[in-house]
Amino acid sequence: MTFDFDATVVGAGAVGLACGRALSKRGLTVLVLEKEDFIGQGVSSRNSEVIHAGLYYPTGSLKAQFCVEGRLLLYDLLESHKVDYWKCGKLVVATDEAEIPRIEAILEQGRINGVEGLEELTGEQARALEPELNVVSAILSPESGVFDSHGYMLALQGEIEDAGGAVVTSAPFEGAAPLAGGGFSVRVGGEGATSVTSRLLVTAAGLSAQAVATSIEGYPAADIPQGHFGKGVYFRLSGPAPFNRLIYPPPIPGALGTHYRKDLGGQGVFGPDLVYVEAEDYSVDPAKAAEFADYIRRFWPGVRAEALSADYAGIRPKLHGAGQAQPDFQLNGQEAHGIEGLMALFGIESPGLTSSMAIGEAVATKLVGDTRA
Repeated sequence: MTFDFDATVVGAGAVGLACGRALSKRGLTVLVLEKEDFIGQGVSSRNSEVIHAGLYYPTGSLKAQFCVEGRLLLYDLLESHKVDYWKCGKLVVATDEAEIPRIEAILEQGRINGVEGLEELTGEQARALEPELNVVSAILSPESGVFDSHGYMLALQGEIEDAGGAVVTSAPFEGAAPLAGGGFSVRVGGEGATSVTSRLLVTAAGLSAQAVATSIEGYPAADIPQGHFGKGVYFRLSGPAPFNRLIYPPPIPGALGTHYRKDLGGQGVFGPDLVYVEAEDYSVDPAKAAEFADYIRRFWPGVRAEALSADYAGIRPKLHGAGQAQPDFQLNGQEAHGIEGLMALFGIESPGLTSSMAIGEAVATKLVGDTRA
């Protein structure tokens, strides 16, 4: 059978575009569908734009593997495409003696995960790097950084299109049905509503992952993991940025917690917190500045609540609710749902942005093998 495309990817965020790029590199004709008017308008544009080193994630997990592998691939692509980034490094800080065992455990996990260059610092050594920091002990991660995530996604889009593929926006995925001889009929909405045939199908739909899976004919409902919306808000600092490096306290349950970054424009930004919500809501309550200041004061005593202004919010596509253990990424192929040629991605939250190219390579390898051109 002749198909319109070798592979269709649902979702033009960082992970969907990375999957499209990896498939294109293997010589496939690729269509990437995006319901929004521009690429990267969902989870990929509402985050910290941090390049994670891979410290926190459980031994043998996909998060541990893909974060380390993805970081290396990401830095290479940013450099080759001249996308703005800054390998500023990160300090994971203990602000009192009780937190020292927690950061020592993070240091050990990072070394198990193969993160390069990690150092344990005394409070005095950490303050020599960042004098305004309140700290009794710290981990220095020199491989962590920040980057222009939209520039990165444009680079991925460019590689897909250079290989003859298409990234189509304002084109919502409305469903798919497996064809008798293999492959899929894919329904596309929007002004130019149509259907196309595709030999392979990848769903990388972020917050819509569960809804997209439900719209694929024959996908077993019992095998679609329950999704949860984990909202986090950010506050921007007026005045000089107090630190050059990323500053992270020990993680909170279910997330890495409110941290500091100096963005590529030189401003200090704090966030995100974590609140579970039932629907997409990107509002930020300015009154939360006082709550943020109380938390930040643990590692930066000089913060003033009146210097914090509400900035933006993001929502993470979590597979766990409040009080539940944080699960791994899910890259579900035929062995999980029984449908040949389909890869369905769920729960691609942090460190999904850093991991995106490694996720793309894993998806492409599972579907067609490691036959990169």
